[in-house]
This record gives sequence, C-alpha cells and structure tokens, in this order.
Amino acid sequence: MPVNITEEFVRQLMAQIDFLTKQNSALIATVDSMNQTITELNQTIKELKEQLNKNSKNSSKPPSSDGLKKPAVNKNKSLRESSGKKQGAQEGHDGVHLSVISDPDHIENHMHSDCTGCPHCAECLSKACIKETRHEIDTVVTVDVTAHNAIEVRECPLHGGVKTGSFPENIKATVQYGKNLQAMVVAFNTVGAVSINRTHEILSSVFNIPLATGTIKNMVTRCAESLKDTYERIRLKMTMLGLVHCDETGSRVDGKTCWVHVASDQDYTYLTINQKRGQIGMDAADVLPHVRGIIVHDCWGSYWKYQDVTHAICCAHLLRELNGVIENHPEQTWAVRFKKLLLDMKKVRDKALLSEKDEVSYYHRHKFDMEYDAIIKTAYEENPLPETPAKKRGRKKKSKVLNLICRLDNYKESVCLFIKNLRVPFDNNQAERDLRMVKVKTKVSGCFRSEEGAQEYLTIMSYIGSARKHGINAFTAIREALNGNSDIIFN
Repeated sequence: MPVNITEEFVRQLMAQIDFLTKQNSALIATVDSMNQTITELNQTIKELKEQLNKNSKNSSKPPSSDGLKKPAVNKNKSLRESSGKKQGAQEGHDGVHLSVISDPDHIENHMHSDCTGCPHCAECLSKACIKETRHEIDTVVTVDVTAHNAIEVRECPLHGGVKTGSFPENIKATVQYGKNLQAMVVAFNTVGAVSINRTHEILSSVFNIPLATGTIKNMVTRCAESLKDTYERIRLKMTMLGLVHCDETGSRVDGKTCWVHVASDQDYTYLTINQKRGQIGMDAADVLPHVRGIIVHDCWGSYWKYQDVTHAICCAHLLRELNGVIENHPEQTWAVRFKKLLLDMKKVRDKALLSEKDEVSYYHRHKFDMEYDAIIKTAYEENPLPETPAKKRGRKKKSKVLNLICRLDNYKESVCLFIKNLRVPFDNNQAERDLRMVKVKTKVSGCFRSEEGAQEYLTIMSYIGSARKHGINAFTAIREALNGNSDIIFN
C-alpha cells in the first residue's frame, strides 16, 4: 500500500531526527565526562593506596610517623646487604662486661645454715677459708650539704681592724643548689627528654629536695645562657667546613608547627629553630649562606637555592623511594635496576676506602655512568612525559614516579658525587642522627611551650652533641659548662 508522504510528515520526521541526534550527542558527552571522571577517580584511588602503603622503609617519611603500624622487619627488603658474618661481637672485639670497679665498701660472710647457733662456730671460723666471692654493685643516693661560713676576726694582730672572709664567687644565696644537682637537672630535661614536671617528680622523690618546676626551668635557662658564646663558635666552625650535613624536621611549639634545622659534621652539631622550613629558616640559621664547600641533603627544593656550594644528595633517601616504586608499581622495571646500581656503586666505593685509595678507578666510574644513562632512558620509555593540550596553560601534573625520574636525570652529578669524591658519604645519616633527639623530646614531652624554650633546648643539645663527638659524656659536659669551662669541646 503506497505511503502518502506529505510535507508535514517530512518536517515531523526531520524534527525527530534532529532531536535524537542532539540527545545522542548529549549522551556521548555525558559518557565522555563520566569516563574522564572514572579515570580521575581511579588515579585518585591509586594515589591514596600508594599513600597508605608509605612508611619509613619505602619513602622519605620519618620512622616516628609509623606509629603502631610500623612494618615488621623484612631482611629481604633491607637497604643493608648481608656481610656474611655471624651475629654478635666479632673476633678481636674488646668485650664489655660487669666487673668489680673498686674495693668493696662492705664485706658480709655467709656460713652454712647448720653453723647458726653452733657452740663450735668460732673455732670452725678461725680455720675456715673463703670458698667463693661474689660482688653486688649498688648506688647510694645521698644529699651532700656544704655550709660556707664567712669568718670574722674582730681585731687583726698584724694589720689591726676587723677582717671578714668572703664567700666564693659561685656562692650567691643563703641556700642554693650545687653544680652536680644542676647538671643532673639539665641532663634529665635535655638528654633524658624528660618534661619539667616529671623531672620535678623524680628528683624530689629520690633526693627529698623540694625542687620547684620554676627552679628547674631557671636551671635550664642559665645553662643555655652560659653556652651562648660556645654556640656561636660552633656556628662559625660550621661555616668554614668543607662538607656539611643538612636536614630539617618539624616540632610543635606553642600549638604551632616550627622547623628545627641542623648543620653538622663528625665533630660538631648546630641546631636552630624557625617558623619556616625553607630558605627563610635556613638563612636565619646563618650557616648555609656562608658555606662554600659541599652540602649533603635530601634534595629538598630550598637547598638548591644556594648556588655557591656543591650539592650531594642522600642516596639512602633515594633507595627508600625506589623501594616505594618497586612495591607499589611492579611494572616499573627500571627501579629495580637503579636500586642495584646505587648499591653496586656503594660497594665499589667502600672497597676503595678500605684499600685506602684516593678515588674509584676510571673503569668503574665510566661503567656506572653508562649504566645510569641507560636506566634513565628506560625509565622515560616506561613513563613518557605527559602531553600538554594546546589550549591549556601551565604544566601538566606529573606522576610521583615521573617526578623521581626527572629528579634523578636533572641531578645526576649530585647523586653520583659520592663515587667521584670519596670524602662525600653515601647517605645523610649524620644529620638525621643529630636530629633524632628532637623527635624523642617531642614524643616524650609533647611539645615546647615557647620558641625561646625550644631554642634553649637546641643550644644545649648542640653543645652536648658536639661534646659527645669529642668523647665527653653529657653529664660531664653540662657540669663543665655550668663551671664556665664549655670550651673543652674545642680542645
């Protein structure tokens, strides 16, 4: 049957086609938008999972951030390689054991229980001998009080008149605490990381001395004041060094996050605090602006702003980041190769140092250089640079893996400096060790009440850290500082 196609029918059909075409275009746009959203959400989920998997073993996060979720020790993933030696002390090691350090203050004789009340006890005792001797070492807590009397002679037979003795310069009050007790208080609050309230509780109960919390605070402040000149001398020492370890860590001060900066080497430690983590805080420490040698750091961006120094990157940080890539992105084959390269370079360097060589052989340097470039080339092939749309301004966001690759590519000389200059260490452990007590203090005491109190703590810890590096224990160093002899660390 023929269909009567009228002009109205055609117009309705065209309108319906136009409507369906627009609806289809809208659905296609919606699907494209949803696909884009799904891709972004998948990327976000991937990044969040990677963030959850991060710990101190596979990222730059500090061990203090692991908390109760600290990963179990896995020797297969350790950054240290097995030495092949047995655990414990090695042959030729000078052992340390509990021994009698002085003549006994008391002697107790012990006889058989049958001898108690025996009428022949005295006779047997005169013929007996010592079968075995055992020593018990204990401490006796006593308070030593010295009374200083100013003697007055009413009439001097030689010169005439009244002659009155004077007190020593350090005896300034009717009743005061001695240097040993002050040194113990400062050691508790700084090296021991014990809060002022707990220091008050411990010392008051042990010595039965009513040591007020304000008195404890004043003792710490006076100790810090006595170290100002020494603290400045340590800073000047750091500015003249040929190699300086640098790092920074956060700490809570008066409810806010401040940053502790460290500059150190094997002989001295210099700690400062500032509200800024970057160059402002580093400039305020007044060390890096004057250094003209090598600085070892963890590749934090602010360090690169110092152009008059040679930069060395901590390879231990790189190994942890590579571990994170290997664990979270198994498809990244380059990361395993680069980790092996760094460990091989370290092994060759360590052998050169043991052989007392001045440098690594040209063969090894050239070999490692070629391998480095080959791995970076593979890394870029596995992670191509993102293409930026023509209409979109700015740089397209890179993945964390690609950021690491670019860093390794751009700072190759700083990464490999430890193999070219044997004075440069493989890692930045020196600075991290010097900062560790700050984290312990924060965990034990909670926070610092004021920035001034935090700086007092850092002044004392800079001095104690330097003293330890010169073989002086903390208590002796503090006592010498209170006696005005803090320059012993420079002798």
